[in-house]
Amino acid sequence: MAKKTEILLETGTNELEILEFHIDEQTPAGPVPCHFGVNVAKVMQVIESPRLTHPESATHASFLGVIPLRDHILPVIDLAVWLGLDKAAHDQEVVIVTEFSQAVTGFLVSGVTEIHRVGWPEVIPPSKALGRVDTASIVGLVEREGRFIQLLDLEYILADLDPACSTRAWSTSAHAEARYSALVADDSATIRTMLQNNLEAAGFEVLMANNGSEAMDKLQEVKNAAHDSGKPVTDFLDVLISDIEMPLMDGFTLTKSVKNDPVLKTLPVILYSSIITDELRHKGESVGADAQVAKPDLDQMARTAITLISGAGVAGS
Repeated sequence: MAKKTEILLETGTNELEILEFHIDEQTPAGPVPCHFGVNVAKVMQVIESPRLTHPESATHASFLGVIPLRDHILPVIDLAVWLGLDKAAHDQEVVIVTEFSQAVTGFLVSGVTEIHRVGWPEVIPPSKALGRVDTASIVGLVEREGRFIQLLDLEYILADLDPACSTRAWSTSAHAEARYSALVADDSATIRTMLQNNLEAAGFEVLMANNGSEAMDKLQEVKNAAHDSGKPVTDFLDVLISDIEMPLMDGFTLTKSVKNDPVLKTLPVILYSSIITDELRHKGESVGADAQVAKPDLDQMARTAITLISGAGVAGS
C-alpha cells in the first residue's frame, strides 16, 4: 500500500483519512476483532509479517526485532503486546510500516480492513466503556457500521518505548525576557506535557486545550476580554500553538478561523505535526500560520514562540 497524502493537500477541510486495521483478541468464545485506526499520512506501506519472535534481550516485551526495508532498518513492535491484548495468532498477520517524527516503525497487527475519510467533528473523545485498552493511547473514536474504530496515539506509544525522547523533547535553553502566555492545543496528553514543560522552562504561562474546538472557545473568551477592556488580544495572550491533527477541529481549521477573525488575526500562530514536510508546509502557509514546527523539533518551540512574539521574524517555518 502506497503512502497517501491527498487529504493533506486540501486545506481547511477539517478532514483526515484513516487506515482501519484489527487485532483479533482471543476470548473463550473465540477470536474477537478489536478495531483501530491511524492517519493514512503516517503509513508508508503494509507488508506481510516477517514472523519474528521476541528476543530475550529486548528491553520491552512488545519488541520483535528489526528487518531491512529499503533504506531503513525497521524495528517491529507487536502492537497487541503493547496494548495488553491476548492476540489470536494466525498466518495472515501484517506489519503496518509508519513514518512520522523522523522515525520509521513497523507495527504487527492481525490485518488491515479499509481506508475511511472522516471529518474531525466525527471523532469523539475516547471512552473507558470500551474497557480493553488504556485510553491514554487512544486519541478518539470513530463509529462505522456499528463498530468503534479506536484512533491510536502513535507518539504516545513510541514515547513509552523510548522514555528518553520525552526528556529530549522538552529541554530548552531559551528564556523569555517577559512573562509571555501561550495557548497550546493538542489531543495527546503526552505532547501537551512535553510542550508545557518546554514553554514553562522558558518562562511562559501555559493554557491547555484538548482540541481545536476547545481552543476556539478559549480564544473567544480572550476576544471578549479584549473587547470589554478596549485592549488588543495580545495583551491577554501572546501566541497560539496548535497540533494539526485533532478531533472536532483540526489545526488548519483553527488557524484559518483565527486569521479570518478581524480581532484574533493579530495573534501569532505556530502549527506543528509529526507529518510536516517541505512539500506540505504550504498548507499551513495558506491558512496563515506564522511558523511551523515538526514534532522532532519540539525542543525549539519556546525559542520559535519567543522569536515571533518579540517581532524578530518568523522562526521555524
